[in-house]
Amino acid sequence: MDIRHAVAPDEIPLCDEDRAILALECATVVGHTCKIIGLAPDGADVEAIRARIAARLDSAPVLTRKLGGGPNEPCWVEDPDFDIARHVVVVPGQPVDAAGLRRVVGELFPQHLDRSHPLWRMDVVRLSDGGSALIWRLHHAMADGTTIMRWCRALLWDEIDEHPPATHAARHAADEERRRAHLAGFVSREFARSRHRSPFDGKIGTHREIGLATLPLSGLKRAAHALGGATVNDALLSVVGGAVRRYIEMHHGSLSDIRVRVPVSLHHDSDAAANRDSFFSISLPLHIADPVERLHVVRAETALRKRAHDAEHEDALLHGLSKAVPLQRFVERLNDSPRRFAVSVSNVPGPKVPVTIDGVPVTLLAGLAEIGMRHGLRVAAVSLHDDLNLGLCSDPSLVPAVQSMADAALIEAEALVLAVGD
Repeated sequence: MDIRHAVAPDEIPLCDEDRAILALECATVVGHTCKIIGLAPDGADVEAIRARIAARLDSAPVLTRKLGGGPNEPCWVEDPDFDIARHVVVVPGQPVDAAGLRRVVGELFPQHLDRSHPLWRMDVVRLSDGGSALIWRLHHAMADGTTIMRWCRALLWDEIDEHPPATHAARHAADEERRRAHLAGFVSREFARSRHRSPFDGKIGTHREIGLATLPLSGLKRAAHALGGATVNDALLSVVGGAVRRYIEMHHGSLSDIRVRVPVSLHHDSDAAANRDSFFSISLPLHIADPVERLHVVRAETALRKRAHDAEHEDALLHGLSKAVPLQRFVERLNDSPRRFAVSVSNVPGPKVPVTIDGVPVTLLAGLAEIGMRHGLRVAAVSLHDDLNLGLCSDPSLVPAVQSMADAALIEAEALVLAVGD
């Protein structure tokens, strides 16, 4: 199938942040993010998916552009050979079960995207239950997690009963402003130093292992509400802390609290449409076994940093250093140390209602983010209606059997919901 899409002929220069994210790629680190979209049986005919995306590409025109220009002036240019069939492909072989899907994702995720064509690819996997999964990899130089959620709605979902999105032009401008502000602080944000070496610290390689878990979103919301002022993110951090505690006890034997990096939106009601994202870090209390007590401690930690406006202060500091490049790079290297944080935990809101593709229910919506140098584990969460889906990405030489940590997260989430009650 050769569906081509016309794009404007003009060149779009890459901003400094886009160049920086491209420069982060090396033999052991990829620059893309990934969404896993599960479909109920009888869904995801590949020809229909290709036609559906091709017909809607006006909503995401950058998906038809590739890297061009010279090394000193890179830009997005029209790909004259754009072919949707090159980007939406079927994974060969027999249908796979849940473990097989994680294995396929783990094999695909560390593969670099082809820079001679637009930097995205969707692999369609057949599942043993008759369903399918779309493994969608997109480069961070094109989009971040929030933008990808908008593109899912624009390119894939049937019409859903949520607040209608802004016009394409306004939303694209907002996405770009927010995304670039986020990338400006992507490498590092925080100065607090951990007293202990991270259990996930080590030289990473080219292999990845994937863990997936679906947590009860409404139950976690009730648990957070029962503590008065706690958020779903607080509950998520407490659950991740419990899962990491169980994992470390199993594989390492000793426990020390670890630092986690937490994304923060700097958007306010009076702002323009774009968000600005920053981070703060907290010490995750692995020494606490009780899920409610751990949630209390996490809530106190995050509340303190919010009251102190840590994210805003550090955002201003990093932007202030942007004109002092050598000092900024030193701070970025310092902050990227695994002594600054052991693992990053992100949470991207997804659809608040059930969604379908050509009438077929979407049964899973999960995200994965790349690990970093000397950071062998990364945790990402994406919501879908009443589910909060965790995606864990690890280097198996540093964090083996990562699915056991995902399974522990579900146990911790159910324990927290049960402990707090209705």
